[in-house]
Amino acid sequence: MPARIHVSVERQSLHLALANGVERHYDVSTAANGAGCETGSYCTPTGDHRIRLKIGEGCPKGAVFRRRRPTGEIFDPELAERFPDRDWILTRILWLEGLQYGINRASSVDTLRRFIYIHGTADEHLIGRPVSHGCIRMRNDEIVDLFSLVPTGIAVHIE
Repeated sequence: MPARIHVSVERQSLHLALANGVERHYDVSTAANGAGCETGSYCTPTGDHRIRLKIGEGCPKGAVFRRRRPTGEIFDPELAERFPDRDWILTRILWLEGLQYGINRASSVDTLRRFIYIHGTADEHLIGRPVSHGCIRMRNDEIVDLFSLVPTGIAVHIE
């Protein structure tokens, strides 16, 4: 069986299965607005995807990213207090690309252009509940684990 990631919006879970038999299960947080592919919907896109880019290798846990680049900051309570409304993207980024034209690729439904990621979060206490702005949030230790196991191009199915 080829390597793959399966994300369930209903169960708020991510399952990784690698060709060598390694499997992992993680709780995640998907969009507060539910599932959907339209630009501006703040929904988690569904269907077949792949990891287009892996960003953040070697960055420390809690590293803050803005526009997919590390800022040099490490998330802490003082930073959270200074920027209370920021949608924190931390530790690692797995940038998703849709593979289904008209469903999650091209025009107004393009996952890549929507900047949909699997990433670490400051809101680890909310993992397991749909509260994101469209991305798939993970606990920081777990995104480090997932990042270390998956290659660029691995299939990701979101349902």
